[in-house]
Amino acid sequence: MAEAILLETNNNVANITFNRPDQHNAIGYEGWLQLIDIVRQIKSDPNIKVTVFTGAGSRSFSAGADIKDFDSHRFDSASSKIYSEAFDGALDEIENLPMPTISKIRGICVGGGCELSMATDIRIASEGSKFGIPVARLGILVGYREMKRLVNLVGQGNASYILLSGRIIGSEEAEHMGLITKLVSDESLDEVVQKLVDEMIPLAPLSQSRHKKILQKVVSNQSLKGFTPEENHLPFTNFDSQDFVEGKTAFVDRRTATFKGI
Repeated sequence: MAEAILLETNNNVANITFNRPDQHNAIGYEGWLQLIDIVRQIKSDPNIKVTVFTGAGSRSFSAGADIKDFDSHRFDSASSKIYSEAFDGALDEIENLPMPTISKIRGICVGGGCELSMATDIRIASEGSKFGIPVARLGILVGYREMKRLVNLVGQGNASYILLSGRIIGSEEAEHMGLITKLVSDESLDEVVQKLVDEMIPLAPLSQSRHKKILQKVVSNQSLKGFTPEENHLPFTNFDSQDFVEGKTAFVDRRTATFKGI
């Protein structure tokens, strides 16, 4: 039996592929646990500069949670809490990766698949892709973490529309809402994502990881008050790094910097 989730690392890039094309790349309970392990493996690899998530085949990024799991893992509130530990754990691990993360979306991106894409930094989708979180059709709810990501991306009004309508929306509407970062033709999707990856790889790892931390702190505390001394110091930490010296010297010497993440 083929692996439900594939990991390939090459040239400083980790590619994670949801590999159940016949089931629209749905992810089962064991798949969420596997995803946690995969993402932790990537997090511990200092050679990975960018991580890309995508779906096998041409029909779907991911339809999200496997409906077949409901009878065995999500049949009441107690079992659903255990399931949520795996689901939320996977999305939290993705969100906390230190390097840039990209969702390369082609086709169906709904439910847990849409929520997973929201845990990545950038979402690039092909025209004709479909989005939505139609959980009201199943009579279930999104969790607080999922709701927070959705509201942060599209705002309260659009979040209400997406959830309360239960609609599956097109790629242009998703881009207009801010649910996706960039919309491109189906033919150019792979090329556009690869170009972005290639541009990111040479950038300073400390800038990438710490920008992500600063962004998360601003999102969670927009008053910018009550930061710890360590949090207040965070935007200045790179000035004490070897990478800053390298970046400054390379700029003066008019050459490409070689960053080491230290």
